[in-house]
Amino acid sequence: MALVNLSLRDYRCFAERQDVELRPITVVLGKNNSGKSALVQAPIILRTGIRNDHAIPLDLEQFGDDAPDFIDLVHERLKVRNISVGLGMTGPEDEEYALNAVIQDFPDEYIQRVVNWSLRSGDDTVAYEWSLAADSEEPEESGPQPYQRLDDGAGLTWLDFRGLLPTELPDGDAPWFDAERIRSSFGIVRHLGPFRPKPERLVRLPTREPVQDEIGSRTAEILVFHHVRRKGRLIERVNEYLRAPLPAWKLEVRPHLDGYMIGLQSRKKSELWVPATESGTGIAQILPFLVRRAQDELSPPERDILEIIEEPELHLHPSAQAMLADLYIRAIDNQRVRFLVETHSETFLLRLRRRVAEGRLDADQLALYFIDDDGASSIVRRINVDDLGNLDYWPEGIFKEDFEEVRALAEAQETHLESDAG
Repeated sequence: MALVNLSLRDYRCFAERQDVELRPITVVLGKNNSGKSALVQAPIILRTGIRNDHAIPLDLEQFGDDAPDFIDLVHERLKVRNISVGLGMTGPEDEEYALNAVIQDFPDEYIQRVVNWSLRSGDDTVAYEWSLAADSEEPEESGPQPYQRLDDGAGLTWLDFRGLLPTELPDGDAPWFDAERIRSSFGIVRHLGPFRPKPERLVRLPTREPVQDEIGSRTAEILVFHHVRRKGRLIERVNEYLRAPLPAWKLEVRPHLDGYMIGLQSRKKSELWVPATESGTGIAQILPFLVRRAQDELSPPERDILEIIEEPELHLHPSAQAMLADLYIRAIDNQRVRFLVETHSETFLLRLRRRVAEGRLDADQLALYFIDDDGASSIVRRINVDDLGNLDYWPEGIFKEDFEEVRALAEAQETHLESDAG
């Protein structure tokens, strides 16, 4: 089940409701500290409300030792104490669901509860509100809670939430509701953050195929595993991608002591080989993306995947930034993968717009958003793209730095020449 849109209110830097449609390629732009990371990481947070078998609405403990507290997610923290979230989902049989919930913090009990909840499927909607009526018994901290159905004025009913989904609804309320089906079929959310480390110098052969983490630290292990146990097909595919940005080099795995080394082999000189630890920083940044793309091409995903990428352009030459845009276009044509990209790269965006104008990317497959902030809260502005790659809106001052530098250079040159002539 694919997550195709989301809404947020009182979430981190967003005070008012923000609605974001997730197209096959969704790009988020904005200045530093505007809220880009908060927005693109929201699906990771919301996933813990669906893939969840605990009473707590958002199971933040899934993030381990660095997990945020619930109050860290709330705009103005202690003043508001709740967030509103919405998830639009499409199922494997083209069914559509729209889930909306308000999550309230109860600091005296050290818990959070879903206090408003609704689910729409097609023309059918069911909605409940948490209630502590005078005649109701005091609920336990966990377990079934008293709710009032909003559209029929009937008495209280007791719902047992697991994450953002009740385990079941009263007979007759919504026969179409199946919490377990929604939970089990919910798509995978992958995340690759902006800080990718260089591969280690010596890599041992893993017993099992490694699973990539959010900083790409297992990239070298994945390459070694495929080199030894899968006949190197993964590296061959990665080298296909590298031909454009690195035409004189290819990636190679070599035995070394009791392990393996990852490095670059010159296509011109057979004796020239550079360990990845000694190569440019850009190689470490781009490899996790290329390896993931190669993995998906060689073993196409069987479930819907939303892949979140932060700053894919980091330390990359503009030609490589453009190449990444083409890889994402190639992926959405052949795989069940969609992309949510946070970027500062003008080149990346221009390549996407060019492909729209060329007809290689449908304008309906691309969504652009700009996050603006006034120092107190942020808003998300949609930038529409037509079939020629034109934009209906562009924020003032974004990507104009090159133009301003060229203009200033020309003025300085003119002044210098005038001075010499005088």
